[in-house]
Amino acid sequence: MSSLDSIRKVLQNCQQEHLLKFEDQLNENEREIFLKQLSTIKFDKVNALFQKAKNSISEDVQKLDSRMQPISAQQCGSEKSASAEELLSYRKLGLEEISKGHVAVLLLAGGQGTRLGVSYPKGMYSVGLPSGKTLFQIQAERIRRVLNLAKEEHGTMGQIVWYIMTSGPTNATTKKFLEKNDYFGLSQDNVKVFQQGLLPCFDFSGKILLEEKNLVALAPDGNGGIYSALSNNHILKDMENRGIKYVHVHSVDNILVKVADPVFIGYCVTKEVECGAKVVSKDGPDEAVGVICKVDGKNQVVEYSEITNETANLRDSSGNLVFSAGNICNHFFTTEFLQKIADDYEPDLKLHVAKKKIPHVNDSGDKILPSSPNGIKIEKFIFDVFQFTERFVTWEVSRMSEFSALKNADSAKKDCPFTAKRDLLRLHKSYIEKYGGKVKDGVEVEISPLLSYSGENIEEKVKNKIFEETTILLSEEEDCLKKKIENCIKS
Repeated sequence: MSSLDSIRKVLQNCQQEHLLKFEDQLNENEREIFLKQLSTIKFDKVNALFQKAKNSISEDVQKLDSRMQPISAQQCGSEKSASAEELLSYRKLGLEEISKGHVAVLLLAGGQGTRLGVSYPKGMYSVGLPSGKTLFQIQAERIRRVLNLAKEEHGTMGQIVWYIMTSGPTNATTKKFLEKNDYFGLSQDNVKVFQQGLLPCFDFSGKILLEEKNLVALAPDGNGGIYSALSNNHILKDMENRGIKYVHVHSVDNILVKVADPVFIGYCVTKEVECGAKVVSKDGPDEAVGVICKVDGKNQVVEYSEITNETANLRDSSGNLVFSAGNICNHFFTTEFLQKIADDYEPDLKLHVAKKKIPHVNDSGDKILPSSPNGIKIEKFIFDVFQFTERFVTWEVSRMSEFSALKNADSAKKDCPFTAKRDLLRLHKSYIEKYGGKVKDGVEVEISPLLSYSGENIEEKVKNKIFEETTILLSEEEDCLKKKIENCIKS
């Protein structure tokens, strides 16, 4: 840890000496905590980030219409338009790569659930399914099921390492939750939790804010912080040591996500790309979702605010939206590409700046909870690396079967626990009906991820059956455990 004098000198050189304004009011323990935090911040780089961010703020949002074009047809794949033979081929190849241990999953789990109205990591949230399972449990069990599918297909039980990127506020709680629940049946050695970086919060003049007299106000650096975090936490080295070639990256808040989707993986491997993105067709020109396209010939996600209504409403000769490839934060990367980004391109990632209400200590030492934006937080976004590859594809999937976001409390009536639960149970109902079962209106029937990954393996349990009460369809393993528990209770 650096000494007070050396830190003071650094702060003076960077015009951030005000951070030590209350240093003489701190006790020994508070001072030690503060100096430790200050010694971890590279103030010259942080100042440069602010300057870059300031330039970004001062520029008007540029409409990108004239520079945009759809990505080429050769880059676009679709579950709907692919033949049954193609889908089978992709699935088989994806399962083969999984059986060989070449596939990892990287979960973006830094969200605190603030908009949901909870004070714990979003992955620990339960939307109220009959089983009560949380997002973390559902996704872990999907990993276990796809491993079994790979073994059934290729005869080898591979492994999928579950890398989980947390943030400062969610890291310790996430680790404790996973440990308490025995990693939901995954091997502890194959669950790696690491933390994304933090960046200081600034006022509008570039002064770093204090959260407390002995704490700098920090905020997570966005899901684009993944690239530096992979390097700084030696995750890329761990992937190399394990022989991992491909990484499926997704956010924690999509309850329908097909974790380590073998079809998506097989498609991307077949096309020999460095990077791929799952997309859903926008549900209308006004849907406030980023679209994947090309800008100045480079792959990019363009936000709804960056285009005019006229461009958002453009349609082709078939009546479809020209810019319809909605980004859902569901990506494929080769580990080679991730290493290239960490080594060569991470400093060049675009900065996204948000004006925020940031609690802070004022010059008098009083804690202020502002009622209007008083500063900025700087983030990087995961999709801003698309521009650095020519070997890029999209894979369009059904919104009904693969995308239902969980972001808001039920009062929002959209992307909330009610809609997430509804969408998952609706999907499970469609699986049951496909195999000759019937679910009466208003009845909840849940299919365990350990039983079925995407509707397979349920025919015996549902054919010619009518479900008239809440039911959970369990795997053989879960059935055995349930019977043991029931026998113990009886005895």
